[in-house]
Amino acid sequence: MNIKDLVKGKFVCFDHYRAGFLHYTVEGESFTFTVPIEDCGEATFLVRDKAIVFMRYIRKQLDLMDE
Repeated sequence: MNIKDLVKGKFVCFDHYRAGFLHYTVEGESFTFTVPIEDCGEATFLVRDKAIVFMRYIRKQLDLMDE
């Protein structure tokens, strides 16, 4: 899976919260990733947002899948 294909012109949707992680899904893809709550600080996390904003977390998930 290519990160450019997952973020260019795409959106992510919040799916659920569990055990300190926000779970998101890339719209139109079967790709999910997590955002640790400790990374949130005072940021606002929307239900639907541009995937490029979450590129850091998407890349981390892709790296985990490659191991």
